[in-house]
Amino acid sequence: MLREFKEFIARGNVIDLAVAVIIGAAFGRIVTSLVNDILMPPIGLLMGGIDFAGLFVALRGNPATLAEAKAASLPTINYGQFIQAAIEFLIIAFVIFLIIKAINRMKRRPEDLPPTVKACEYCFSSIPVQARRCPQCTSALEVV
Repeated sequence: MLREFKEFIARGNVIDLAVAVIIGAAFGRIVTSLVNDILMPPIGLLMGGIDFAGLFVALRGNPATLAEAKAASLPTINYGQFIQAAIEFLIIAFVIFLIIKAINRMKRRPEDLPPTVKACEYCFSSIPVQARRCPQCTSALEVV
């Protein structure tokens, strides 16, 4: 069982996945900082000095700030933090889209590959490009 586990871990896909998870977590922290520390303050300033992280609706009581509501253990709907999380998601989704688009562009398309089969000029059956004689009609073919 230990040997099977070592073989499973040694597969390239598992190691690639582990690296992707670690890089994804680090990228997520960078995007969180980008949204919270760089994007949202100017947007809040343009909207009249709003602090998105502090936007909430108290479900009970009447606290002045989110910190007061949390200190009093009051239930709140923190829609400002949800807006920030939605912006983080959109940024990450857009970056993943760009990465996948770049990867797809780098892959060779089937139409870019040289053909491996051709049609026999006598019986029109599919034969390998290197064939000198058609296996179906036994006609001699020109080698290109």
